Formats: sequence, structure tokens, C-alpha cells
Amino acid sequence: MKFGFNNIFVPGRVSGLVLFLFTTVLAISAHAQNLSQPQLERIGRRIWQNECAGTVEGLTSWNKGEYFASLGIGHFIWYPAGVQGPFEESFPPLVRWLQQTGAPVPPWLLKTPDCPWTSREAFEQDRNSPRQKELRNLLARTVAQQTQFIIHRLAAATPKFKAAAGKAAPHVERNVALLQQSAAGNFALIDYVNFKGEGLNPKERYNGQGWGLLQVLIEMRPTDADGAPAAFSEASKRVLTRRVQNAPAERKEQRWLEGWKNRCEGYKSA
Repeated sequence: MKFGFNNIFVPGRVSGLVLFLFTTVLAISAHAQNLSQPQLERIGRRIWQNECAGTVEGLTSWNKGEYFASLGIGHFIWYPAGVQGPFEESFPPLVRWLQQTGAPVPPWLLKTPDCPWTSREAFEQDRNSPRQKELRNLLARTVAQQTQFIIHRLAAATPKFKAAAGKAAPHVERNVALLQQSAAGNFALIDYVNFKGEGLNPKERYNGQGWGLLQVLIEMRPTDADGAPAAFSEASKRVLTRRVQNAPAERKEQRWLEGWKNRCEGYKSA
């Protein structure tokens, strides 16, 4: 399946990493705006399949052992009032994005900055309420807008990688450029930044080690353009295995590792 990313600018030799990153973020942003509705829908449906098996019911979820709701095709995090977890809260920014793009956001949602369900039990008891049904309908109708939101998240993160990568910045530069040369590589970048974040948030660390996109790009072994998606796939598996090994025992993250690895295996082809 092709996602139409062949026109993303792939730099040759440029005068410096700053120029590369600046050009890349502009290219990603512009391309996200120029993707057709069917292209956005295809990308979004694959993300939706990865996160919640492509089901409408899965658009409003609260996983066992978690203290937040996971909503939309990207399972965007929404914390109840007073809860501050280590993971970046992404659902309120999505709501603002949907409003800005003209989506019919329910008035109650615009007035509700915190997740109105305070526990998984309360969330599940309210699953068939008008409020959750309305929320699922909104999220099922806005796959393209949610996909654009994820792509713009990637674009916003790209210029920040230089400082965060330090001495590994040239290695990260090369890996991004290689991945951008294929549909599979571009999808891997887009999906992973939604899946496990940019890797820039210092709170998203176990034993000082992160698991986001930046960490995978650093972990990637040298390769060529044809081998880049597979190299990214294997690097992401290693990074996530390390995360599980470092995770607090009470989180029991081992239960998710096989599913995470299966998702990463899918990055090898478009």
C-alpha cells in the first residue's frame, strides 16, 4: 500500500544540520496539508488498526492498570483532574486541533479540560452513555483530521532533535533522510511518534532512558535507504524491550511487549 509520501523533500548534501532540520519540518508540514482526503484516511486507518483494531468501540478506551483514558485513532491520552502522569497528555490538544479545522466538536467537550471519568470503572460504566457515543461518533468521523494532527506533531518535533541528540545528531539526520525515501519509512516515523512520543519529554524516562522516536533514531544501525524501514523496526523493538526491562515492576509492562513488537514488525513494509 502506498501512502503518497514520495514527494517529501529528501536533502542531499547541505551546509549544516540546522538547514536540514528546518527544511524537513517545512516539508513535512507542507506535505501534510497537501495530502488528499483518501491518503489521510488510508494512513489514519492503519494507525487506527494499530491502536485499537480499527473498531469504533476502541476509539474510547481505558486500559487496565492505567490512570487515564485513551481516545481516538491514536489513543490520545486524557488525564482526570488532579492526575499528572509521566506520559504527555495529547487529547486536549487534539480537541483544539479539531475545533480549529472546523470539525463539529460537541459543546460539552470544549468546556471539559479534564477527563470527566475519574477511574476505569467509571469510564466503563458510562460506555453506552450519550456522551461516550457522541465522542466515538466524532472520532470516527475525523480520521483525516486526527492523522494531520499526528503528522504535525512529527513536524514540530523534528527541529528539536538536534539539541537533544547531541553528538548523535548527524546519525539521526541521516536516519531521518533515509526513512523519508520510502512510504514504509515515512509511515514508521508518523506512526511511532504517535505510538511512543517524540522522545523529548524528560518525564518519559525509566532509569534515565527514553523510548520515543528520538531514541529509536539514535538506536538505528547504519543502513541504506532500502534497509531503513527494517533497521527502524529492529531498533524500535530493542528500545521498547529496554523500556520494559527498566519499567517499575508494578506497571507489569511485559504484558504489552509482544504486541508492541508485532506493531514494530509492520514498519518493514508499507
